[in-house]
Amino acid sequence: MQAISVRQPWAFAIARGGKTVYNHALPTAYRGPLLIHASMRVDLASCDSPLIRSAGWDPSDPLATLGAVIALAELTDVCTAAVHGERCECGPWAEPQRYHWRLADVRPLPRPIVALGRVDPWIPPPSLVSEVHAMLATAAKPATLDAGR
Repeated sequence: MQAISVRQPWAFAIARGGKTVYNHALPTAYRGPLLIHASMRVDLASCDSPLIRSAGWDPSDPLATLGAVIALAELTDVCTAAVHGERCECGPWAEPQRYHWRLADVRPLPRPIVALGRVDPWIPPPSLVSEVHAMLATAAKPATLDAGR
C-alpha cells in the first residue's frame, strides 16, 4: 500500500466530494490501495473555488482536519495525455500539464487517524495500515439488535 499527502481542502474533496483525480508532477507505475493523508498545509486560495464549494467543503467536518489519514482509495490508472498537451477526459478536477492519478472506490474514514505525511508518495507503516483496515471493517458492520431486550 502507498499513501499521498494532499493539501486541504483538496484532500477533503477526495474524501467527501467526489474528486477522482489527484494531480501530480510525476507519473507512477503503482496501482492499488492508496491512503489519502491531509497534509499540514492548506491551500487557502482554493477554499473559495467553485469546485471545492461543489464538493461540500466544510471546515468543521472532521475530514477537514490537518495531519491525518482521512480516506482510502484505489489508484486505478494514470493519465498522461495532459502532460503531452493532448486533451483528456479526466473531468473538471484535472489540471493541465499534470499527470492525472485516477482514484476509485474512495472510502472516507469514520474519523481521522493522526499521522506524519511526506511530500512525495510514501509507504505507510504497517501499524497505520492495520488501523485503517480495522476502522473501515468496524464501520462496515451493520448494527445488530440485542434480541434479549
